[in-house]
Amino acid sequence: MRIDIITLFPQMFDALTEYGVVGGAVQRRVLNLHCWNPRNYAQNKHKTVDDRPYGGGPGMVMQYQPLKDVITDIRVVNSQSPVVYLSPQGKPLKQQDLMEMASYPGLILLNGRYEGIDERLIQNECDQEWSIGDYVISGGELASMVLIDGVARLLPGVLGHEDSAEQDSFMNGLLDYPHYTRPEEIGSKAVPEVLVSGDHQAIHRWREKQSLGRTWERRPDLLDRLKLTKEQEGLLKEFIQEAKANRKEH
Repeated sequence: MRIDIITLFPQMFDALTEYGVVGGAVQRRVLNLHCWNPRNYAQNKHKTVDDRPYGGGPGMVMQYQPLKDVITDIRVVNSQSPVVYLSPQGKPLKQQDLMEMASYPGLILLNGRYEGIDERLIQNECDQEWSIGDYVISGGELASMVLIDGVARLLPGVLGHEDSAEQDSFMNGLLDYPHYTRPEEIGSKAVPEVLVSGDHQAIHRWREKQSLGRTWERRPDLLDRLKLTKEQEGLLKEFIQEAKANRKEH
């Protein structure tokens, strides 16, 4: 998969290409990242790409021309990919959206800075606009890194175990179940007995119940979007009853 990144700070993406899951994907050429700096397309001697906003107000706005020109050049080598703008005003990014993006031949990620970019560029050149949350950060680069990491782990051959991505939170609409490793006891906290029982059917049932229960406790809005099976409804009911009983004991 090829991802072209439009950014004023290409060095920031070294954190992705040199480390972790994405770094491994780049080394194995499963993922190809290419950074493009719009300053190289500025038509003034100072290489500025921003100007004051019409109507007044604080901050600066990224100009149309440098961004338009860099997108034109990218489309010569990456013509089948959508231009994605990372913005607090975009649609909230979900796991299902990342799954769809992982099926694309590539992506073109546009990273804004300052107060944003000229609205006409968004209207004329951008195919999608996404937000990673209801908050504001200093630029689109960190949001792009989140998106790239989320997409990369869904590409075949990126993760060490083929089932790893399938068992992530949100893949089935639920939060992930709790995980434990050695040692078996830490202070007064022990690994749940079922996980050391060797009974794979019981382990699967426990994990499903914990996943449902954790979603009920932390993100009940996710449950509202799902149609649970009879078995899942029973497991969730068990979890709720056990949780209420534990609260009474404490």
